Amino acid sequence: MKKGFVAVGVAVLCLGLAGVLNAAEWADKTTLENMQIAFNGESNAKAKYEAFAAKADEEGYKSVAALFRAAAKSEGIHAAKHEAAIKKSGGEAKATIEKVDVKSTKENIEAALKGEVAEKESMYPEMIKKAEADKNTAALYSFKGALAAEKMHAQYYEQALKELDAWKEAGKEFIVCEVCGYTTTDQKLLKCPVCAAPRSKFELVK
Repeated sequence: MKKGFVAVGVAVLCLGLAGVLNAAEWADKTTLENMQIAFNGESNAKAKYEAFAAKADEEGYKSVAALFRAAAKSEGIHAAKHEAAIKKSGGEAKATIEKVDVKSTKENIEAALKGEVAEKESMYPEMIKKAEADKNTAALYSFKGALAAEKMHAQYYEQALKELDAWKEAGKEFIVCEVCGYTTTDQKLLKCPVCAAPRSKFELVK
């Protein structure tokens, strides 16, 4: 991967995935470039959420910690899917893992929410459009799976912020689809609504 692509990916991550590239600029990049940026971002997100989970445990926010662990698991799956799509497209996936800026749990949730909102409202929708135009089915599948999960992550981060005190108690349990990374608290789910994987393909995170 060219150094410029790594730099863009890191910048996108550090600024919460917002304000770096507008819709036209995402469209101007090739699908392979977009996959490289997404792989770098998801790899860093996994590391970031693992650090945030440790901080939440330290501060006594047990359910928030469970959410961050579930999100980290999901982002790791996205990174692996992106890597596979990159290789299928003839590229080599590389990530530059940045030092995580860990703050208070509330601030960490706010930072995570900002990133997820940018991913679901701008980054992935534009990457999907480009992948469709390029007829890159591997990238399209990977991007769509990530987008569906990011929407759920944003929803749970919003809920955690609104009910922060209640999320101090342990008890929130998440299940993560090991195929596409879809994340939910719906323990009665029989199959993944995104990739149709059976319940047996979900991992419990608490």
